[in-house]
Amino acid sequence: MKISISAHYSRGDISKQAADLVELEKAGADYIWVAESYSFDSVSALGYLAAVTNRATLASGILNVFSRTPTALAMTAAGLDALSSGRFMLGLGASGPQVIEGFHGVPYDAPLTRMREVIEICRKVWRREEKLTHDGKKYQLPLPAGQGTGLGKPLKIINHPLRDRIPVAMATLGGKSVEVTAEIAEVWLPTFFMAEKAQDVWGKSLKKGLAKRDPALPPLEIFAGGAVGIGKGLEDLRNNARPNTALYIGGMGAREKNFYNDIFCQYGFEEEAEKIQDLFLSGKKKEAEAAIPQAYLDATSLIGEEGFVRDRLAALKEAGVTAVSAGFIGSTIEERVQQCDALKNIIESM
Repeated sequence: MKISISAHYSRGDISKQAADLVELEKAGADYIWVAESYSFDSVSALGYLAAVTNRATLASGILNVFSRTPTALAMTAAGLDALSSGRFMLGLGASGPQVIEGFHGVPYDAPLTRMREVIEICRKVWRREEKLTHDGKKYQLPLPAGQGTGLGKPLKIINHPLRDRIPVAMATLGGKSVEVTAEIAEVWLPTFFMAEKAQDVWGKSLKKGLAKRDPALPPLEIFAGGAVGIGKGLEDLRNNARPNTALYIGGMGAREKNFYNDIFCQYGFEEEAEKIQDLFLSGKKKEAEAAIPQAYLDATSLIGEEGFVRDRLAALKEAGVTAVSAGFIGSTIEERVQQCDALKNIIESM
């Protein structure tokens, strides 16, 4: 198993985080993700990191498929891959209607169809085998007759991409979207992944997608994990996940269209999911946080004594996880590096 870490927009611009990320890379972090949401863009941050890191794969975590054209995404990925000497991974997702329609002013329609077509177009651009054309349900390149000026023509990307196959990660949760991820992507990014329930929730979808997977693709990788704190007397720190968990389960998206709440229900927490959402949407955020089952927090945490963390890692590995998404606890970079060292030692001994 490899180690994956993230920068985050809540901590300010990337220049204020870069030194810490470099130290964690030295300590063993194999992947560095940069989130975007509706904050500063992640592309400029990834370009900055390409200049100061040496080994870790840099990944967009995630770019939505609505606010940039497919070819803009392909150009961006090719540019970042060149800047990082072949260390970029394109993380894509659909986001949700509140962000896409509210912040970007774009209709939130057919997200899965769009993701499939975007990836297909990106791979055509990177291969650069012929001038780009695409006749899809959502994207037509060039624009067909009757649209635009009629002057569009097939083109190739001018520069030769460093790699003709840049890895693609998909952040998906729903059954059909996970199936497509297993079919076409190099990496799957599930959110709030609960190892013991993963097979029940996603097993059939993964099996269907893998059955259609192109043999030329490498085995599907799965990135999942949680906060990491290895040592005695740290168990109470698992509760630090309550605010973010309550936000996603209770308030991320509209009441009738909250993908995270749906997954929580499929884990067997139907009553708790409804209660958390009711409390959060009525402004009772602390009560919503308190309603999150401790069993869920324990099962999705890597905080505790070494034996506990080792057991959780074994469960993740059994569920197919190939890279641990780790958020290291600690108020200083020295403390977080120590946690990264401890995690790496456990993984190497398994």
